[in-house]
Amino acid sequence: MAQTFDFPDDLLALERAAWEEIQAGRLTVATAQAVQDAVTRFAAEGGHDRYAVEMALKKAVRHTEPGES
Repeated sequence: MAQTFDFPDDLLALERAAWEEIQAGRLTVATAQAVQDAVTRFAAEGGHDRYAVEMALKKAVRHTEPGES
């Protein structure tokens, strides 16, 4: 069963910005690093596996159902 997290708005916004850059073919190192730093911090503060946090965050941002935001 996949773990769920209550992501803060700033972390969701960072991942959305990265996803938009990826889709446009212009992901920057700065954006990617900001997301990784935030994911690592969130995982460490909550005692979570960083990989699980990253995968759940990507799913939350990239795989929303139509009409969800």
